[in-house]
Amino acid sequence: MKAIWYFLWKCFLKTSLFFYSKKIKVNGLKNIPTKGAILFMANHPNGLIDPLFITTNNPRTNHFLVRAAVFKKPLIKKFLSTLNLMPIYRIRDGIKELEKNKAIFNDCFEIFKREETLLIFPEGSHNSRRTIRPLSKGFTRIVFGALEKYPDLKITIIPVGITYQNTTNYPSKVAINYGEPILANSFLEKDELTTAIIKIKNSVSAQLKKLTVHIANDEDYAYKLELLNKGQVDFTEVDKINKLLENKELPTAKEVNKNKFQLLYFILILNNLIPFLIWKQVSKKIDELEFIDTFRFAVSAICVPIFLGLQTGLISYFYGAKIAFCYTILSLSIILAYTKLAPTNTKSNS
Repeated sequence: MKAIWYFLWKCFLKTSLFFYSKKIKVNGLKNIPTKGAILFMANHPNGLIDPLFITTNNPRTNHFLVRAAVFKKPLIKKFLSTLNLMPIYRIRDGIKELEKNKAIFNDCFEIFKREETLLIFPEGSHNSRRTIRPLSKGFTRIVFGALEKYPDLKITIIPVGITYQNTTNYPSKVAINYGEPILANSFLEKDELTTAIIKIKNSVSAQLKKLTVHIANDEDYAYKLELLNKGQVDFTEVDKINKLLENKELPTAKEVNKNKFQLLYFILILNNLIPFLIWKQVSKKIDELEFIDTFRFAVSAICVPIFLGLQTGLISYFYGAKIAFCYTILSLSIILAYTKLAPTNTKSNS
């Protein structure tokens, strides 16, 4: 029953993300084994929408580790658990809370034992900067802990790079790149634990820097990012952008793409006025840029279908099923047309 529930939610989210995103590029699916324990390790630029994009564009059934703060309310905790989400506790949650990670890690060991998959974000927190930050060693405790408990287990690590054209504006494009498989066992077979931890972190980090746009976090970071933004580059063309950075061939400034579909946007908003007003109220309470996309998507995915459903019901009651059906198709077409046709400009990320 849980598998059916997970599948239905995955289909719902995948459809919602299709209507929400201008384009979703997925590369490297061939690198994902169809069987066996897998640890997906991704960069984390854009809040809770990151795992949604990854899991809906992934053939395996994933379990997730997310920050414990979202599990505070019992009802939400129960709901998230049905979707294979598990809390991970950090120092900011309190020293006593960290003890709960032992049970969570044991759950992760059992996930690997069942040859299932786990998705984590080894940078430790979300940040929209276009750079791969140092990886925490928490994931090595999970991997090597599982191998210590189950020595015959094989665990494959798949680095995942996720890159957005613009993390705050709608619509945006996203690229999801799955890297080359890394057999975790091979590090323990060759080295003692301390060396194995360093090497496995370096191996994952090196791949992540190629799988997403990586601007070195040095004194030239802001300058390079500004030139890329002014050049209106397509950040989802990851290999191309990283090559420009490597060769120091940064682009010249270009004009911002004008939105020729403002009238279509006005019609879209008018037809979804209540969800739009709800979003405006919600957006006032968001204090982190990395959560703008997450909450906007959540409001869109929940409120728009409900609102359109109510409007369709009213139209059907007063004017008949045929007109109601035509209204629904037209409404969805307007959303899809604007999402796929509107320009996606860069911005000045810090």
